[in-house]
Amino acid sequence: MTPFESRWNPEAPVAQQRRAAMLERLDALRALERRAADASARSLPVFERRGQLLPRQRVALLLDAGAPWLPLAPLAGYLHDVPDPETSVPGGGVVAGIGWVSGVRCMVVASDSGIKAGAIQLLGLEKILRLQDIALENKLPFVHLVESAGANLMRYRVEGFVHGGALFRNLARLSAAGIPVVTVQHGSGTAGGAYMPGLSDVVILVAGRSRAFLAGPPLLQAATGEIATEEELGGALMHATISGLGEYLAQDDREAIGMARGVVARLGWRPALPAAENVAAPTLAGDDLLGLVSDDLRQPVDMREVMARLVDGSQLLEFKALYGAATVCAQGAIGDHAVGMISNNGAIDVAGANKATHFIQWMCQRGQPLVYLQNTTGYMVGKDSEQGGMIKHGSKMIQAVTCATVPQITIQCGASFGAGNYGMCGRGYAPRFLFSWPSARTAVMGAEQAARTMQTVAEAALARKGLAPDPEKSRAQYERIVQMFEAQADVATTSGLLLDDGVIDPRDTRDVLRQCLDMCADAAARTLRPAQFGVARM
Repeated sequence: MTPFESRWNPEAPVAQQRRAAMLERLDALRALERRAADASARSLPVFERRGQLLPRQRVALLLDAGAPWLPLAPLAGYLHDVPDPETSVPGGGVVAGIGWVSGVRCMVVASDSGIKAGAIQLLGLEKILRLQDIALENKLPFVHLVESAGANLMRYRVEGFVHGGALFRNLARLSAAGIPVVTVQHGSGTAGGAYMPGLSDVVILVAGRSRAFLAGPPLLQAATGEIATEEELGGALMHATISGLGEYLAQDDREAIGMARGVVARLGWRPALPAAENVAAPTLAGDDLLGLVSDDLRQPVDMREVMARLVDGSQLLEFKALYGAATVCAQGAIGDHAVGMISNNGAIDVAGANKATHFIQWMCQRGQPLVYLQNTTGYMVGKDSEQGGMIKHGSKMIQAVTCATVPQITIQCGASFGAGNYGMCGRGYAPRFLFSWPSARTAVMGAEQAARTMQTVAEAALARKGLAPDPEKSRAQYERIVQMFEAQADVATTSGLLLDDGVIDPRDTRDVLRQCLDMCADAAARTLRPAQFGVARM
């Protein structure tokens, strides 16, 4: 194959305008992520007085220096702790990502105990559940750095308590599947939090700091009248010497992290496949990705230009190029992993849906992962489209996405509207990974479309009553609906709701995809030793 012949001029005014808008949006999102780190860092004096490391210091010490790190869901919970965009602290009280520990790729999850003592937030719980699913599907050892005040009883929600049981269920599932669960108990684990170490394969405790009990001293006294100290009930020394909850007892956080690295080093969990060498980089500059997609999603973009800046050697083999041209299907390689890529240069029409269905089945026969680059307003509407069978052909594409037998990875680049979100493997279709660009927008339809639709419905209702619309009220309703849709479609909002696994810099897309594809291939090649039950503590 010859490299893709680009027609994009990155120096053109339109490219420079789009680039500036993308960088401005990226800066705003990164500032939100820094807000969480800064909020946690303000607890440094307290941690130093206790002889502890901050959560992010613990994670940095755990990880191999200079190795790749893929942060996950850093915006989770944005606007759900408080509704004020200026003061909301994203992250859900959890620092997480996929990184290398003693040469082993692991899922690393840490309580952000620098913020509200690591109290578990509702979206923080959902984040951990997602992280556990990723670890299970990709066969990643689960390393958990725990220090949490538990649930905030002042914001108690019964559904949070009930659904929270899935967190412990998933720890048992990971262990039973043969995936190691290693926990460092840096601080408290009360009530349900005590089951985090209880359901781990290996537990490292910190002398004088670790606590784990089903009922702390206040609850114990209130429930039974018994009086006991924290150390008697659930201190590190007690659990290391009497209850047997901990396997290792460290004197401080640093030693505990060193022990965790030692445990991981002895898992026998080296990469199942060797890393690809001498991979051809794209011939087209990845920096161009900043200017390809407009902040105004009505402006067209040729998504083949995006594909060509992601694949090895910028080489694409386009599938059915002259048929259903608004749907782009192509084969290529990313980091020496053969992949099929699907994207959109507009709405998905009947031919495009049939083409995508054919291509998905072809990739499944070949055993090649699918990468979706979302940029669509949805499936085509109109008389010709309906008469042409858009419903059944769109459904056929959705069936193919649902039943695909290869890993599927989604990048939301631009619009992700209507059923196009479904047909292009949105969150509801369980892609292995899903990341967004700052330009991504997700909604049942565009804001102006929604406002016009409701305006037409309202005017028709008035007409049936013989009444004329009030222009003032009609305009106010239109603006209200546009504002509501745009606020919910915004990537900060959708990422805060965990509708993606994080917002990435477009220039990092190839590297992120390569890491994800490495994990998929490694998981496929790895043989686990599952058991009927997880490792039970003795």
